[in-house]
Amino acid sequence: MSRRFAALAAAAALALGAAHAAPPVVAVEAVQYPAWLERGGESRPLEPGTPLAAGDRIRTGADARARLRMSDGAGVKLGEAARFEIVAAADDGVLRARLRVLTGAFRYATEGPRAKGRREIEIQVKNVTAGIRGTDLWGKSDAARDLVCLIEGRITVSSPGAAPVVLDTPRAYYQRPRDGEPGVASVDPQQLGRWARETEMGAAGDQGVAAGAWRVVAARTGDAQAAEGLVARLREAGYPARREGAAAPFAVVVPSLAGEPAARALARRLRGNGLAADAAAARG
Repeated sequence: MSRRFAALAAAAALALGAAHAAPPVVAVEAVQYPAWLERGGESRPLEPGTPLAAGDRIRTGADARARLRMSDGAGVKLGEAARFEIVAAADDGVLRARLRVLTGAFRYATEGPRAKGRREIEIQVKNVTAGIRGTDLWGKSDAARDLVCLIEGRITVSSPGAAPVVLDTPRAYYQRPRDGEPGVASVDPQQLGRWARETEMGAAGDQGVAAGAWRVVAARTGDAQAAEGLVARLREAGYPARREGAAAPFAVVVPSLAGEPAARALARRLRGNGLAADAAAARG
């Protein structure tokens, strides 16, 4: 009996460990700053590695990007000046999620097939809704229209007062103008390429990742109050700054940059917008 109990206990421990190791349904994979997470009525900088939940909203600033990863491996990319909401998200073996693009550009792409019926994703681009099983699509909501473009796969799209439409031809897109009727058209490869670049991280952009080995030292000071004041200003501006050092001198840093080019790009940005005159890239 003791051996059987030990075996059961070991199995339970393994199951518990697996449950603890399960990835979040949606998480932040990378950020090109500035960007913010709005949760529970509060706003804070969007940080790589942050698990996201229903009700969370993401906002990106000028020339900013964000990349999210879902528990099935699918990726969601957001362009600059975007506002995005996770309406619902759960994975109990079937990934179910409702995502809402309030404004700006996005791209959703699955990473490999999932068993039939194991993924139920709905993306709302303001007034246009796309139902997804497994595919690659790009969309945008702006002052002129709501648009969803199929890159690969098959989607069903709809908008209020209009019958659903199936898109199964690459580069077909569905749009709903602000002052017109919805319709379907096709985009040429060059224009699709320009659209896609709106949601891609810049090659030398100030990109943060969860395991980034570089950081920006925004300032070093012997004044704790001055250090905390700079941290607050940077965080309000969409950069995940923190103070390091239990005693003077204190360092104000933005950690987890993807590499030296990213750290240098962020340091230039902080100096250029007057947030940190002495910002410099540093490893570690």
